[in-house]
Amino acid sequence: MNLFGVMEVSGSALQAERIRAEVVAANMANAETTRTAAGGPYQRQHVVFTSEAPQQSFASQLMGQAASADAQIGGVRVSAVVADQGGSLRRFDPGHPDADKDGFVSYPDINPLTEMVDLMGATRAYGLNSSAVQAEKGMVAASLDILK
Repeated sequence: MNLFGVMEVSGSALQAERIRAEVVAANMANAETTRTAAGGPYQRQHVVFTSEAPQQSFASQLMGQAASADAQIGGVRVSAVVADQGGSLRRFDPGHPDADKDGFVSYPDINPLTEMVDLMGATRAYGLNSSAVQAEKGMVAASLDILK
């Protein structure tokens, strides 16, 4: 891995976690949205991460080839933001404009506790990657001071 490889990996993780936090915020903001442009209630969104590293077999990683000097270490990226395929919640609210003939309204199946846990995870991962970048900057600065 080159000198700035850690910064590249952490930088890609910072971008991915920022997108994850934005998706969680959108889920929370639309927790009561009963009608979208598509016609139904809002559907909870999920972020799918993939590795940017070249795929290696488990055996080659176990033998230590992933840590060799010529190995390419990649970061993470968001490959997709997908809609939750779960159903919606039906609540009795006959006065709501989106109520059906029986008085039920379809609401998104979004649990605020689940969203807060996802947001906390994204925040912590973002903070840890930010700390890794700061540590790398400190190591580079110390290396430059040694060369003086």
